[in-house]
Amino acid sequence: MSTLAINLQVLFSGLALGAVYSLVALGFVLIIRATNVVNFAQGDFAMLGAFAMMTMLTQLQLPYWLSFILALAVMTVFGVIFNYGVYYPLRNRSFLPVIISTLGASIFMQNTVLAIFGPQPKPLERVFKSPGIELGGVFLDSQYLVILAVTVVAVAFQYFFFEHTLLGKKLQATSQDKDMARLLGIPVAWMIAITFIYSATLGGLAGILVGPVLFVSIGMGSIIALKAFSATIIGGFGDVTGAIIGGLLLGVVESFAAAYISVPYKDAFAFLLLFIFLLFRPQGIFGEKISEKA
Repeated sequence: MSTLAINLQVLFSGLALGAVYSLVALGFVLIIRATNVVNFAQGDFAMLGAFAMMTMLTQLQLPYWLSFILALAVMTVFGVIFNYGVYYPLRNRSFLPVIISTLGASIFMQNTVLAIFGPQPKPLERVFKSPGIELGGVFLDSQYLVILAVTVVAVAFQYFFFEHTLLGKKLQATSQDKDMARLLGIPVAWMIAITFIYSATLGGLAGILVGPVLFVSIGMGSIIALKAFSATIIGGFGDVTGAIIGGLLLGVVESFAAAYISVPYKDAFAFLLLFIFLLFRPQGIFGEKISEKA
């Protein structure tokens, strides 16, 4: 295999992995914009989605398409539960109690799944039986192709939803100024609930997509969450476009570091990228520099 083909292979893998980070990072950004707090249980939404999908397929023996729909439906319901059980009771408190509550919810979810499914990582069936196709000396894994395709569709849907629908505009208004949105008659509590539902569904979708690649395990959510949160900072904290670009960039850097430097230390290079951004451009790629008056 030529050097060009190897680099394209690594780039393809990195983009697919980065697409997963982007989906979870989008969930982070949506919650940040709607509530001004970071949901540290966002990665566990991916874990729950993967376990829900695995349960539908292996234990209930349902068809793949039906398992996929039901798993996302489970995450939708969970988004409602999370909003009213974790965020809503603390909505009028400062951001710190809400962040602590999301951390507590994360620990609770992980231990609950551990008690039900055990600690052993489990495989998840691929969308297609075929391993993939070879194109110009580059092997395109079928699951990676699915990840990229679904991510493109999800991002396009999100753009259309927020820019061209009334509900999307209400959600944007709520994220920009909750008090003004309330004065305009927008039901802010419902908008925030919808944001949590959408965020949970995005996280579950990411878990379902990456499950066949990483295996389904208790710790998969924590790993994905750390990378996705780093992506939100690299892209520009709270910026939707930045979350997508940051996730893709992080995935590519991680893949090239694994291919050319060290597989065991690939995570270290991903966080090294975050450190470089914090050092030289703390506002991120698309973030605006904020100056303070003396």
